[in-house]
Amino acid sequence: MTGLDIAFAAVGLVAAASGLLAVTTRHVVHAALWLVVSLGAVAGCYLVLGAEFVALVQLLVYVGAVVVLVLFALMLTRAPIGPNAEVTTSPLHRGLAAVLGAGVTGLLLAVLLPVAGPARERPGTTSTAVAEELFGTWVWPFEVLSLLLLVALIAAFAVSRMVGGASAAADVPGGRTASAVPPEPQR
Repeated sequence: MTGLDIAFAAVGLVAAASGLLAVTTRHVVHAALWLVVSLGAVAGCYLVLGAEFVALVQLLVYVGAVVVLVLFALMLTRAPIGPNAEVTTSPLHRGLAAVLGAGVTGLLLAVLLPVAGPARERPGTTSTAVAEELFGTWVWPFEVLSLLLLVALIAAFAVSRMVGGASAAADVPGGRTASAVPPEPQR
């Protein structure tokens, strides 16, 4: 076992633990911050594997753009910052989620771990082949996804402004806004 193996295992453990904390915490902002840690640790995994370009793209696109987009959406929609006590899950849903998670973990282990018997040959992948696939075949789905995220952010902003205006009018007696309420005469 080499030092790179130990570093990869340590960074992978941080990524898995912070990812688990991101999906189990009841604080929305804490979940977003744990997501930052998890995605940063995945970039660390790429660095340990010697894929510096992929690590940089991971940091720029996911940590730098997607998480910032999530945080801005949280701020614009005025999501509750504290724990969300209204959201509860039934034991059935938790059990189904655990079974699904275990199934995905088993599938990943079956694909990634070597099998007993003759060694499997893995085809070599070059940076050129990855770039041709990413910027050739998959460029349009990537652009559509970025457009979808932009539309979702604009819609969240619009909805938060509509709800904010309606609640401000409801706070004033008579349903009028604060600027439309005439001042009381002084005696």
